[in-house]
Amino acid sequence: MTALLSTYTALAGKLDRADWVLPTVARFLFAAILMVYFLNSGLTKLGEGVSGLWTPSVGAYAQIFPRVLEAAGYDTDALSFFHKIVVLAGTWAEFALPVMIVLGLLTRLAAVGMIGFVVVQSLTDIYGHSATDAIGGWFDRFPDAIIMDQRALWIFLLLVLVIKGAGPLSFDRAFAAKAG
Repeated sequence: MTALLSTYTALAGKLDRADWVLPTVARFLFAAILMVYFLNSGLTKLGEGVSGLWTPSVGAYAQIFPRVLEAAGYDTDALSFFHKIVVLAGTWAEFALPVMIVLGLLTRLAAVGMIGFVVVQSLTDIYGHSATDAIGGWFDRFPDAIIMDQRALWIFLLLVLVIKGAGPLSFDRAFAAKAG
């Protein structure tokens, strides 16, 4: 029994010293699972041509402010400057933050931004789009609810990056080495 405990303790000690694994795997999984999802979602919000970066599509407003846009008769010109700024910021964030995470550039800040983005996205889905059938619940034996289950795992993945940073294969590490 002592030999088994010694082997276990030695293995656990090696894992404790492998701090680089968790953030590296978290960034890889974010790239493999969520990056394309967010980039494609951002593309649906862009208007036509290059000016589409500054003139979001009607769909962008419909995704972010569904009830407000409906109340305005789907006329985006009837919405306020605040609505346009929020839609632009959300659209740009949907491109910039995932790329920053995958590159490991200002990773902690980008991950905090993505957590906020996912929370707002979830609240918009629930209250703006009335997606109450997708909420699900924890401890309910069904692990596939889009909002409670999946997005909790997304946030956990992002929390790993907030706490651990980007890991050794990142711009963050390269910049830290130059600064130090």
